[in-house]
Amino acid sequence: MRRVAIKGLLSRPIRSVLTALAIVLGVAMVSGTYILTDTIKKAFDDIFVSSYKNTSAIISGRQVVKSSTSGNATVPESLLARVRQLPDVAAAAGALADVGGNSDTAKLIDRNGKAISKGGAPTFGFGIDTSQPRFNPLHLTAGRWASGPGEVVIDAGTANDNHYGVGQQIQVQAVGPVRRFTITGIAKYGNVSSLGGATIAVFDVPTAQSLLGKQGELDSISLAAKPGVSEQALVREVRPLLPPAAMVQTGAQQAATNSKDIKSFLNILQYVLLAFGAIALFVGSFVIFNTLSITVAQRAREFATLRTLGASRRQVLRSVLLESFLLGLGASLVGLLLGLLLAKGLSAMFKAFSLDLPQSGTVFATRTVIVSLIVGVVITVLASLVPARRATRVPPIAAVREGAQLPPSRLGRSSGTLAISLTVAAVTMLVVGAFVSSLPTGITLLLLAVGCLLLFVGVGLVSSRLVKPLTAVIGLPARRFAGAAGRLAQRNATRNPSRTAASAAALMVGLALVTLVATLGQGLRSSDKKALADQIRADYVVTSQNGFDQFSASASRALPSDPRVGVASAILDDRARAFGHDTRVDGVDPSTITQTFRFQWKQGSDATVKGLGNAGAVVKKTYATDHHLVVGDTFVITTPSGKRLALRVRGITDPPVFDKVDPVLGDIVISRQAFVAGFPRPKILLALLKLNSGATPEATSVLKRALTAFPDAKLQTKNDWVQTRAAGVNKLLNLLYVLLALSVVVSLFGMVNTLVLAVFERTRELGMLRAVGMTRRQVRQMIRQESVTTALIGAALGLPLGIFLAALITGALSDQGLTFALPVPLLVVFTLVAILAGLGAAIFPARRASRLNVLEALQYE
Repeated sequence: MRRVAIKGLLSRPIRSVLTALAIVLGVAMVSGTYILTDTIKKAFDDIFVSSYKNTSAIISGRQVVKSSTSGNATVPESLLARVRQLPDVAAAAGALADVGGNSDTAKLIDRNGKAISKGGAPTFGFGIDTSQPRFNPLHLTAGRWASGPGEVVIDAGTANDNHYGVGQQIQVQAVGPVRRFTITGIAKYGNVSSLGGATIAVFDVPTAQSLLGKQGELDSISLAAKPGVSEQALVREVRPLLPPAAMVQTGAQQAATNSKDIKSFLNILQYVLLAFGAIALFVGSFVIFNTLSITVAQRAREFATLRTLGASRRQVLRSVLLESFLLGLGASLVGLLLGLLLAKGLSAMFKAFSLDLPQSGTVFATRTVIVSLIVGVVITVLASLVPARRATRVPPIAAVREGAQLPPSRLGRSSGTLAISLTVAAVTMLVVGAFVSSLPTGITLLLLAVGCLLLFVGVGLVSSRLVKPLTAVIGLPARRFAGAAGRLAQRNATRNPSRTAASAAALMVGLALVTLVATLGQGLRSSDKKALADQIRADYVVTSQNGFDQFSASASRALPSDPRVGVASAILDDRARAFGHDTRVDGVDPSTITQTFRFQWKQGSDATVKGLGNAGAVVKKTYATDHHLVVGDTFVITTPSGKRLALRVRGITDPPVFDKVDPVLGDIVISRQAFVAGFPRPKILLALLKLNSGATPEATSVLKRALTAFPDAKLQTKNDWVQTRAAGVNKLLNLLYVLLALSVVVSLFGMVNTLVLAVFERTRELGMLRAVGMTRRQVRQMIRQESVTTALIGAALGLPLGIFLAALITGALSDQGLTFALPVPLLVVFTLVAILAGLGAAIFPARRASRLNVLEALQYE
């Protein structure tokens, strides 16, 4: 029976290859994900390890607040001279550089006066003591290190992408207006040319301190121990000299600390990509089930002959399962290798979406091989269980019958009851997961994931009963305009409803998920626009070029401050620690903010803001509820520098509910005066401008000229800003569309497979049609119409299913301000995509059917 299984695969190479493709693509996604993320992790490990390979210990400021725009706390420069005098210190150097945390921003400006930035990638400003090269993590590729106030070294990636070389001029903006520097060298960090699209500007330490507003401060001090002194001994010796805001670690510990957050992000990325790989494999299981079901049905006489010759049911079952095992193993091996190419494709895709990440040598781990092979083989074997069991039910007498068919399966007889049960169970899980907020996050995600899978299976089972009515509607144009070929195509689609439904189900899953994403995206944009427009009173909004980063507080001085002309109100932004958690804190000008921003009060009024003073705070209703705050209560926040500020609640706001998703202001709002006093190096998140003349082309021109010294500042009218900010979700949606496209491609191969097998099955029938006068063109037209009908059935099932899931999620998130909005134009596009998928799937089968030899076809069995 093993030889029978192997010969069965080899005798049907086209069918085997087409069936395997569904698994190949899913396994390639799993393999490519592991290869990509493992490679990126290794690149970061190499970066951090090489950065500290010659460092015995490193002193740095503590991370008081995570993700603070001010970065970690600093250490006084005076500490450097003291540690150099320690008996076990061989060398020491101070630096302004912290790649593992939130390093200082020094933005390079291109020749067009725009800040060089790749989709929000960081812009690092380093101050390096080049007299101690052992501590320098960067390596020159050209030129020399900067050694004066007008010199800078830039990273190789930025130099290559923007065509800069040694000796050329480049502008840099940090705390103040733009300054011009001469490029004295090109460098790379560790073994990579660029830190994932980040720009790096390297100065000498005094220049960096002046440019970044850190006079007398350092981010870190690197130490090398004398021979015979251990790293731990040096750490113990240094620790008594440290101020409270500083810490000391060994080089290895510092490298591990820096890479920890990076690896957390990469783990999330890995899980997301693996989820899309799982979706592709789930769709592939539909394809395998359908293909093997058709193949088993076509081989009824073959299995009956084996039974007649003495094969037992168990042997027939093992034979079919062995075929699927070998098929899955071969497909998994190909998918595993294809993952190498897909990893490069994923990397290019992230780069196109401005999410470029550093890479070094490709990592092909043993875990990648094992997981990819197991997943591919297990999915294939599981999908073949039902068809394999059907093969065992072929009676031996069928061997002497022409046109023998499989007896109906028990699953087929009870599919209606099973479909209803699965659908009810799925909807119950989805409702519980979406609306029961008290469940743990892990349980909620599990319920939603399993609920979606069961819903797809349930709808797939019941869809066979919907094929005929759907075909009657969908096939109306074909019957009316395509003549006999169109009518035959519709009859072929309904000849075996289960087969058509199973083929359409694969496309149904892909289109349902795409529709879910599109509908949620439309709701997000609509809700966001309304919430933003309701809060902003200004005529203009000034942001950074990417709309989300902070920019220099000096830019506010270029905006009009004369009340007769208009009002400019800047919003300063950073993070602080309060009640054991990090939270966003904003500083506003009490005298102007209420003219440009609409506070929606639960307790208080606009007059409350004007009375904030040095210790007053306005908090949001949700924040007050979570921490049991009422007006008059006092609480303490800790700023990134370690300074503690005691604040008293003066008012409580109740902003639009969608503000939880895309907040304009943070949970805590204090006066600008208090913010500047407590937060190091304050920066602007938004500057709101309200002019007496309103937004006019003339005013826009004047304001843009006023901001020319701050190229990272971007001026927009209120409406343009609202549209741009709400459209920020589009990049995420486009990324999801690209990843979900893999499942649509898998379903496309499933349709190709079904049509090819149908052509094999109907070879004699096609020969008879040709014999009675059907032309090759009509044969091709018939196959295309059948394929398009199948694709449209998938769309007719998938689009409503996606809308239903979106409506369910929207209802669950309605308390967050999310509204339901139907993306009608996109639904039309998805329908056209289904038609194109049907036409594409029919190309090869239609061509083969039209080129059959009539005489040979009439003799085919």
